[in-house]
Amino acid sequence: MGADAQERGPKRANGVRESQLLDLLQRAGAALTPGEVTERLDGELTYSSVVTILTRMHTKGLLTRTARGRAYAYAPVTDDAGFAARRMRTVLESRPDREAVLARFADGLSGADADLLRQLLDPEQDSARPLGPGRESDRPSDG
Repeated sequence: MGADAQERGPKRANGVRESQLLDLLQRAGAALTPGEVTERLDGELTYSSVVTILTRMHTKGLLTRTARGRAYAYAPVTDDAGFAARRMRTVLESRPDREAVLARFADGLSGADADLLRQLLDPEQDSARPLGPGRESDRPSDG
């Protein structure tokens, strides 16, 4: 390990670095290039480390990226709840027996979570619950 790396402190686990960068990108409110991320970290990570971590996070589906000049600008795919939902869908879609997976999932829910899921899935209850992101088109019109 070189002196430059030693000056930055002990090596952290990948998950910690990913969380750190995800938090930074969420707070930024706009897509950032690896150079912009590196600047905001005040030298805590090298540019090449930031590029590596952002690329891995993009591959995992945590970030979107768009071309900006000669670099990519990265942004979080969604908020934490949206990311968790995306992971759940990915797992479900990767299994050959969706019904069995959903049945096992439902069997493992607490009573309160099962009630909440029923409420979310019941169209009769839909008009009673507040609109969330992406829900505007799901609600029947009054006309």
